[in-house]
Amino acid sequence: MPEQSLSQVRTPDTSAAEPGARTSGVSRRALLGTAGATGLALGAAGGAVGYAAAPAGATPLTALGAGRAMFHGKHQPGITEGLQARGHLVAFDLVPGAGRKEAAALLRRWSVTAERLMAGEPAPHDDTDVARDAGPSSLTVTFGFGRSFFDRTGLRKQRPAALDPLPDFSSDRIDKARSDGDLWVQIGADDALVAFHALRAIQKDAGSAARVRWQMNGFNRSPGATAHPMTARNLMGQLDGTGNPKPSDGDFEKRIFVPASGEPAWMANGSYAVVRRIRMLLDDWEKLSTTAQEQVIGRRKADGAPLSGGTETTPMDLEKADAKGDYLVPLNAHARITRPDRNGGAAMLRRPFSYHDGIDADGTPDAGLLFICWQADPLRGFVPVQRKLDRGDALSPFIRHEASGLFAVPGGAAKGEYVGQRLLEG
Repeated sequence: MPEQSLSQVRTPDTSAAEPGARTSGVSRRALLGTAGATGLALGAAGGAVGYAAAPAGATPLTALGAGRAMFHGKHQPGITEGLQARGHLVAFDLVPGAGRKEAAALLRRWSVTAERLMAGEPAPHDDTDVARDAGPSSLTVTFGFGRSFFDRTGLRKQRPAALDPLPDFSSDRIDKARSDGDLWVQIGADDALVAFHALRAIQKDAGSAARVRWQMNGFNRSPGATAHPMTARNLMGQLDGTGNPKPSDGDFEKRIFVPASGEPAWMANGSYAVVRRIRMLLDDWEKLSTTAQEQVIGRRKADGAPLSGGTETTPMDLEKADAKGDYLVPLNAHARITRPDRNGGAAMLRRPFSYHDGIDADGTPDAGLLFICWQADPLRGFVPVQRKLDRGDALSPFIRHEASGLFAVPGGAAKGEYVGQRLLEG
């Protein structure tokens, strides 16, 4: 479970604010401006009166609901945006007899639906009204193709070499029924109903062309839940994402996206998503002391600072030792092993969701991480890092990889295009 992750809370997009909206004599702009100052107090009060409180009165669309991502662009949405509070991952297989023509029609339908929903509009037909009262809520819908898609559509010659199967790893306990798939869709939003609404619309649009192979649900901390923007925590309580590459890095595009001149041509400005369902063995993890947990990760649990000292963003000093000569950051610490400079420069952009699928019969929580990482080439991003982790990561005894997928995610659709059009009509 490599360390990088895009986990910073976004500054909400208030561009969709209704001009002149008023509430009890207070302007909409003034109301939104005070939200950050009052949010913690309101949250504390809500816990005490939640069961007795009547439904809230009519209020204007909040800044959180007004956040909007663009469907059309150089890259598909859902890659460089910040973490969303709710997510759904779903894979489809084309039905027997469906091929390139049916796949093109499906991607055309999905693209129209995604564009409308991301703008806060209803689905183009048979809308369920689930999200009728909500704004876009930073909804993103992202589409990708699995290796088998190219067999089913007769496009084997267009299949990227980067879609070669991932190698097996010792921590894998892969359930094939919950892995891979012809088509993959990632849905994220800052509102649970908006995310579900999109999931349902995408499923209905599949019609008779494709059937669901597997589906997983995830979550992250809601934007605004902390006193100030900070790196998110995973279900182990660790800050998860400190070392993620940033769009401001000079080599970000090169590491994460296929170049415009890359091969195959239809993948220009696209990326490859590795998807892993990683179960956390929380009962075992929580038996460790905080100090022991920090030794496993190589960072302080409270603030994410490296054990070699400083703050979360202080570069890790791998040579620093204590009075006994022992490295402050252990040799098998997760944060040490996953560093790009320890893996030939390999880096990936992690954008995960946590998940909790209930309690097993023995009382063990079925919980962990829906790991999603993005890179220009998985054989130079995910694979070398995971191989290194597989050989001696201190975190390995506390996690188990239970599902896996690798998908080619083409570049963004231009206005008037649908996602994948350059492949399916090229």
